Amino acid sequence: MPIIVEAAVESVDAAVAAVQAGADRLELCADLEHGGTTPSLRLIHAVRAATDLPVYVMVRPRPGNFVYSKDEIALMVKAIELICTSEPSGIVTGTIGADRRLDMASMRSLATTARTMSVTFHRAFDDLAEPLDALDQLVQLGVSRVLTSGGAPTAGEGVERIAALVKRASGRIAILAGGGVRAHNVREIIARTGVSEVHARFVDYAQMKALVAAARD
Repeated sequence: MPIIVEAAVESVDAAVAAVQAGADRLELCADLEHGGTTPSLRLIHAVRAATDLPVYVMVRPRPGNFVYSKDEIALMVKAIELICTSEPSGIVTGTIGADRRLDMASMRSLATTARTMSVTFHRAFDDLAEPLDALDQLVQLGVSRVLTSGGAPTAGEGVERIAALVKRASGRIAILAGGGVRAHNVREIIARTGVSEVHARFVDYAQMKALVAAARD
């Protein structure tokens, strides 16, 4: 099965360079230094115009934790409504409760607003107390994939849990391995987890090209 490489980018230049380096999909964010937040509609349109790759847009109102107030959820719903007008391939988002369980009501609202767009649940997943149970709940909500490092600082350190998630998913939802994925470790991560998709922040053309080449070796 071909390995899909997703590049996290925050500018048109980075998006174009990631395409040239061979990436298969883009995650578009603002403020990647702090984990990524919702980019401007202007940037979304510009990246869509500059590339032909699937673009998944981050919906996250602020850095920090993933426990959101009702007002913040309302802002996220409005953001998704606006993002829909640019017709990206999907959104990347996630909400959890203070009890470290999936916030089902908020996620249902966000997923419903996304309509036909694919939904990726981002690394808020790694803060969940019961990730295997949460995975089943996300399947019920129609979420397409989960971005995870296996609850560890990096995907390389979280390979055992990622492998368990791949097994639990059983093809119902994609598991996207992310967190410190680079050319030197991507093959081991793929081999030990069974993932067919990996995610990495775009640093520069050479870094992404090396990662893509190693992932497909």
